[in-house]
Amino acid sequence: MSAVAAPQVFLLPDLGEGLTEAEIVGWRVAVGDVVTVDQSVVEVETAKAVVDVPCPYAGRVVALHGAVGEVRPVGQPLISVAALDAGPDAPAEPAAHTTYREEERAGSGNVLIGYGTGHGGSGRRRRRPRPAPEQPVAASEQQSRADAGRQPVAPVATATPAPATTVTPVTEAVRMAGGAPLVLSPIVRRLAREHGLELAEVRGTGPGGVIRRADVEAAIAAAAQPAPQPEATALPGTPRPVDGPAGADVIIPLTGVRKVIADKLSRSRREIPEVTIWVDVDATALLETRTAINAARPEQPVSILALLARICLSGLRRYPQLNSRVDTEGQRIIQSAAVHLGIAAQTDRGLLVPVLRDASALTTTELATALAETTAAARAGTLPPARLTGGTFTLNNYGVFGVDGSTPIINHPEAALLGIGRIVDKPWVVDGQLAVRKVTQLSLTFDHRVCDGGVAGGFLRHVADCVEQPAMLIAHS
Repeated sequence: MSAVAAPQVFLLPDLGEGLTEAEIVGWRVAVGDVVTVDQSVVEVETAKAVVDVPCPYAGRVVALHGAVGEVRPVGQPLISVAALDAGPDAPAEPAAHTTYREEERAGSGNVLIGYGTGHGGSGRRRRRPRPAPEQPVAASEQQSRADAGRQPVAPVATATPAPATTVTPVTEAVRMAGGAPLVLSPIVRRLAREHGLELAEVRGTGPGGVIRRADVEAAIAAAAQPAPQPEATALPGTPRPVDGPAGADVIIPLTGVRKVIADKLSRSRREIPEVTIWVDVDATALLETRTAINAARPEQPVSILALLARICLSGLRRYPQLNSRVDTEGQRIIQSAAVHLGIAAQTDRGLLVPVLRDASALTTTELATALAETTAAARAGTLPPARLTGGTFTLNNYGVFGVDGSTPIINHPEAALLGIGRIVDKPWVVDGQLAVRKVTQLSLTFDHRVCDGGVAGGFLRHVADCVEQPAMLIAHS
């Protein structure tokens, strides 16, 4: 009689720089399902993004390690898969088992969607009637995990419901009692539960009426507003009552992306002696240049942000000190050979800084395309964690918020950040005559450890000159 093969245990893989854990958003498989190599088995949320995790093994799922909403450390068991010939009575937790790290060469080597071989299965599952196998969890938790696995959970940023089929049941993970409301994300349900909010009273704005995180947050904010008080009848001369408190405090857990942002900004303030300088510039010629470029090539439009990125890259070639970082442990300054340009992007999940690697190697048209695609992916929450780290210089267009200036915090461990205010009509002196011009304010925040005011001022003046006279960019390229 041959020995039963031990299940292969897939450990939660390395999720990128500085990420040591992930929260389980939803299982895409259930115990007993048959999976193929590189099939997505679970959706997790890290401090950087919501990502699908593919399994490097093929076989039958015998155990899911972790419930929806649970935070799992990197390197801990995530899912156990037995060979198809192991039989339905294979133990879920053998005394000795094989892990993904021990046999990654036998699998695909894939870590996250977008990394690795990319030749895996389509993500569909085959099911067959089966008795419920033994699991190292309580029966009620086992059932909830199985339910969550039968209904794919859409990414938080997009909240697109899975295509309907004639055999997939609507489970508790998606539809609550009474047939409504629709909630695809366990994080949304948990947020509502923490604030005592009834989801049945929330109007979903997602596709098909799906309740999104933004819907719950809006309902929480509305609930915190004081209820209107009826007008009381008072005797003449009686003082009106003083309005009471505005209502209960809103508690927002400092977790996920918000926590990473807070930690990074706090560290930047603690470690970096930053200075901000600024200058008003006439951007009329820059706008005219953009119009001329787009008229000549309407199929490849160029944005103002792309032109400003090109100008920054020109300035960093002349002043490479600003394309640096300070190694405090080694007591040294490291000037980066390549410019990995970060673009500050406001998203529903907070302020993110996606990175365009080797930006100086791109043409202006390629910069425009990369900027549009990258910022769109950041707002949709589909960028892998690796695209949100490793920048060497950041461009921040806070003018989109209708403000003129700012003293932004440097994106640690970078050494500088250029900010752009709104472009508005202002009176401006041109050749001794007063005229109405398109004016914006540029600000440069820099780490005083990497350079002095002469270098920073030279860089900002070069950028300003190129904005006012785009021909200067060609002359110094």
